[in-house]
Amino acid sequence: MNEKTWNDFCAVKEAYRSYTDSLISQVPQLKEVQEKLLSEREGGSYLLETPIVFNKALDEIVLQNTIKMILVADNPGRKEQETKNQRYLVGASGKLADGFFRKNPDLGIDFRKHVIILNKTPIHTARTIELKKLIELDGSAVETAVMDSQKKMAELLYQFQKALGGIPVWIIGYSEMKKKGLFEVYTDTIKSLYPENETLREKIFLYRHFSMNQFTIDLNQKKTNDETTEEALTRIGEEYRKRILGW
Repeated sequence: MNEKTWNDFCAVKEAYRSYTDSLISQVPQLKEVQEKLLSEREGGSYLLETPIVFNKALDEIVLQNTIKMILVADNPGRKEQETKNQRYLVGASGKLADGFFRKNPDLGIDFRKHVIILNKTPIHTARTIELKKLIELDGSAVETAVMDSQKKMAELLYQFQKALGGIPVWIIGYSEMKKKGLFEVYTDTIKSLYPENETLREKIFLYRHFSMNQFTIDLNQKKTNDETTEEALTRIGEEYRKRILGW
């Protein structure tokens, strides 16, 4: 990064940190509601350490780093909220993502060095779909926090992309971005942020989740024999983008 890019990146990162800090004070009952959800979930309980997770991996980036991509996942899961981690995509899905890029060196991307990871909301649940149950347990306050956080995270994505010179964005897990989906607010905000003549929006690509190897299975099924992996990823990502975002 040059000095301007670095300064712009740091400014957005600190806005992101400040937002997560403020969100904690806006919904002080959140941890109690999350613990109630944990006590009722079929998958069992665990120690809840970080109700709202800022991705501390961003603090490890220095001026000399080259950032080639922004990847957007859903929300922090069990591993991500642990105090020792407080980073995004460090569980099973993160390992699959890391493995994908290692198996495709022609893409020229080291997942842990060249990619910054954001989420559609920083609010923790063990499984993303449990955000719905979290809202049901508390009502309007948590629902407002979940929805408003989607707007803010979409805005931060746009700011990060601009700060980093318009690098590509991979948004993983498009199914809940549809109408009436859990992340419909995130989708609507993305649509409002990128004007028609905005070249940045052409660098947004949508894909299936890395979890349960959905991403790779989908790629293998859709890739044609005469395409490189990069060409197939571009085409598939554009197709899903048009389906969800309309451009």
